[in-house]
Amino acid sequence: MDPKTTLWFAEQQKKDLDLWFTERQTKDMKISVRVKKTLHQELTPFQSLAVLDTEQFGRMLTLDNIIQTTVKDEFVYHEMITHVALNTHAAPKKVLVIGGGDGGAVREIIKHQSVEKAVHCEIDGAVIEASRRFLPEISCAMDDPRVEIIVDDGIKHVQENKNTYDVIMVDSPDPIGPAVGLFSVSFYKDIFASLKEDGIFVAQTESPFFNRDLIPGLYRDISGIFPVTRLYLAVVPTYPGGLWTFTMGSKKYDPLEVDISGIPQLDTKYYSPDMHRACFVLPPFVKELLVQQG
Repeated sequence: MDPKTTLWFAEQQKKDLDLWFTERQTKDMKISVRVKKTLHQELTPFQSLAVLDTEQFGRMLTLDNIIQTTVKDEFVYHEMITHVALNTHAAPKKVLVIGGGDGGAVREIIKHQSVEKAVHCEIDGAVIEASRRFLPEISCAMDDPRVEIIVDDGIKHVQENKNTYDVIMVDSPDPIGPAVGLFSVSFYKDIFASLKEDGIFVAQTESPFFNRDLIPGLYRDISGIFPVTRLYLAVVPTYPGGLWTFTMGSKKYDPLEVDISGIPQLDTKYYSPDMHRACFVLPPFVKELLVQQG
């Protein structure tokens, strides 16, 4: 066999050994990324957990074969689930994050000088430990003295802590498995009771392309409890469709009335004062979803 043929066979063998991670995002659509190395795998009491080093997105955390975050695009999600609410509230001092075991939301929260305490309540301690080990740039604030980590059920936590928090963020996975209860009207009512009289709540509420049946009901449930309810958008490349929704419920403050000239300068890559206002500008097809809730 001549050298050129030998090289060709070597290249083909290398291609055959390529490892790909595939997430089935809907019953008719998948996303695949090439994996350089599997860094960690385990079956926790709640779910299957893996950390992969990928070619396109760097290190990636998956739960039950669903992409949760990557080091390349995580800043979009974590900045938008936190700063919009924190800059809407007049003076957030005590903040709760339910879920979000990777710690990205906590990292963004403590950028706010007014915050005295950030409570991080995650049901699966294995996610926290894996993130500490393999995603240090995301989990880097977990040891901050203002942060309290509680490994417990977030639903139970809000039931047991009434009139406690200025802002509550629900950084949940998709509404399957252990996260189903984080999308229920009873949970939103418990959050309302756990907030102080001028408190704000925000949750990720899935894709306007592929969760069109879910979003109207969630918006109806939240707007039936909170005097001010707003849906806003961000672009997260690894989530189904890229375009992602968040829904805010507020007892008093309206994010559309914030004087953006007073928003402090933060070390962010996606969120900005202009983005604070722009994220609430909804395309007609998303507006239609909110009309459907009635």
